[in-house]
Amino acid sequence: MPPPTLSKKLTSIQGVRLPGSPSTWKIDIHYPPNSPRGIIQSITPHDVSTPRDDSVPTPLVLPALTHPHIHLDKAFVHSARQYAHLLPSAGSFQEALSFTTEAKQQFTVPDVLQRGEWLLAESVSAGVTAMRAFVEVDHTVKLVCLEAATKLQEQWKDACEIQIVCFAQDPIFSTQHGEENMDFIQKALEEHPQIDVVGTTPYVESTIDAAKQNIDWAVDRALQLNKHLDFHLDYNLDSGKEALVWYVLRSLQQRGWTSSTTSKRVMLGHCTRHTLFTHEEWSQISRIIHENDLPVSFVGLPTSDIYMAASPEQKVPHDRPRGTLRVPEMIRKHDLDAVMGVNNVGNAFTPWGPPDPLFLACLGVGVYQAGTQDDARLLYECVSTRARAAIGLSSSDPSLSDIGLKQGGCSDFLLVYDRDLTGCGVTRPCGSVAEVVWNPPATVNREVVVGGRVKRSGFVCVQNDPNHPIYVYSEK
Repeated sequence: MPPPTLSKKLTSIQGVRLPGSPSTWKIDIHYPPNSPRGIIQSITPHDVSTPRDDSVPTPLVLPALTHPHIHLDKAFVHSARQYAHLLPSAGSFQEALSFTTEAKQQFTVPDVLQRGEWLLAESVSAGVTAMRAFVEVDHTVKLVCLEAATKLQEQWKDACEIQIVCFAQDPIFSTQHGEENMDFIQKALEEHPQIDVVGTTPYVESTIDAAKQNIDWAVDRALQLNKHLDFHLDYNLDSGKEALVWYVLRSLQQRGWTSSTTSKRVMLGHCTRHTLFTHEEWSQISRIIHENDLPVSFVGLPTSDIYMAASPEQKVPHDRPRGTLRVPEMIRKHDLDAVMGVNNVGNAFTPWGPPDPLFLACLGVGVYQAGTQDDARLLYECVSTRARAAIGLSSSDPSLSDIGLKQGGCSDFLLVYDRDLTGCGVTRPCGSVAEVVWNPPATVNREVVVGGRVKRSGFVCVQNDPNHPIYVYSEK
């Protein structure tokens, strides 16, 4: 499957709506020398004297979407025929681990390429133009997933910026395969400069000491190689287990990882154990991060977390709490950098939900009881501008991560149209960020601009004419 076709470079997008404004606007795009990707040169009121085709809906323009945490190699295992015998029967975390290990024994480069293309195609069509993609490296898959990921990274580079995480899902400091797993990780890091991020899973180690060794090694290696760092961390709801976030923060402090010493960032994912923290513990985490200038972000993964993260067996059968990071509260109450990610799609860890960040933002309305218009804007940021900043692709200053388009910003946009998809001649308007989050528009009502070029849609209801009245091209 080839990557999507992109248009010629745009010099402007005209007659479009912006969040919170009743007027129409023109967005001019500039291309720096030797750069294939454009930046926003100016945003000005649309010249009303310019004739406009009223038969073409006026789109709402928003920043493009981002996957800050998604597993490329395990995507859509349930959709591939060769894994039909590995569909969930118990739905437990241990079953997911077991079935995924068994599935990995069958992974091949063509298989991972095919499922990765499914993920990329659906993600880009939804509006995703950047993603942090985890690929596992260990004694089972060796470098198979990484080889496929680097091919996809190159093939899809014009449509989506793919950050590759060399990911140790399995132990590297314990169990009979720990040493072998470490050898493959080291080999991958040495031989593949396309790797952007070092990722590990400390909680899979057999002892707490091994987990801390895992953390220290990952911090040291990422600093040495000047790469981002990403931990799957504290994935439980057991108050009796030590939360490793304190050790991660201490390790970063001891090794001098600060915003002033490196541009690379640290991401902590899942962290469901943290939902048991008191207000004082959250305040302490925030204080440590800010006082030590640590470039740390948290990513909540609600579709996986509320499905998988269960507390230990309860005495009362009906008492089965679920947990996922309370992202809006972390941002507003504790001044922490937090975002939302899809994580897994179509496998035993998360058999439900599409790879559409807007679905995730919509889910957040209910999960976080976040139903105001301000909540909707924040949730959109958490799957777009904030998510992009958290993985190090734009400014990490939260004040610069709102959804207002700005001069000098990247020219990755999601355009949302009002089109009748019912066949009844009825069109419901969608004019605000809140409406987009509360009731995400169908993919056929979305158009994506990436780096200043339009992704052509295969849907007949979408305008594909190169003379599309809202677009002005640099080349005719």
